[in-house]
Amino acid sequence: MERAKAKAVVEAILFTMGDSVSIESLAAVIEEDTETTKEILADLAQDYSVEDRGIGLTTLDDAVQMCTKGELYEYLIKIAKTPKKFVLTDTLLETLSIIAYKQPVTRLDIEKVRGVSCDHAVNKLLEYDLITEVGRLDAPGRPLLFGTTEQFLRSFGVKSLDDLPELNAVQIEEFKQQAESEVQLQLDI
Repeated sequence: MERAKAKAVVEAILFTMGDSVSIESLAAVIEEDTETTKEILADLAQDYSVEDRGIGLTTLDDAVQMCTKGELYEYLIKIAKTPKKFVLTDTLLETLSIIAYKQPVTRLDIEKVRGVSCDHAVNKLLEYDLITEVGRLDAPGRPLLFGTTEQFLRSFGVKSLDDLPELNAVQIEEFKQQAESEVQLQLDI
């Protein structure tokens, strides 16, 4: 396929799909290898980088999505009037952190770390599309496994899970001591 035509096809796919599309899938459609497809995506991104364009490309893991440029969000908010906004409480952030770092993870695994029921938090995170069901554990009862979504990556401004900050051993030990002292306080009451 001619390069200009391949670029138009990629643009049409990204516009129509709305969500991210894997680079591998795009390569298969335009019958090119992934490196050539990445070059075409880079050309397309360059086209969108000029100031008078309202859209751009965002890369998330090995997928690409067409999106509105950040500096134009205020205009989208004006037209939408009621943008979808959610509030992440400490409980939701704590549950989301556990899922992000330990995924795939079951509700029981989350509850072992938190020490309390996580049903409400998991349901809210599913509603907000920050987590999703990624399968079932091969164990009695076949519990659901949860992992983060591309929306999670977009919301927290990371391109992949590898970009999440790493906890060092000192921080982990401090968290363990804090959790143990909280459990002890609850037992004393």
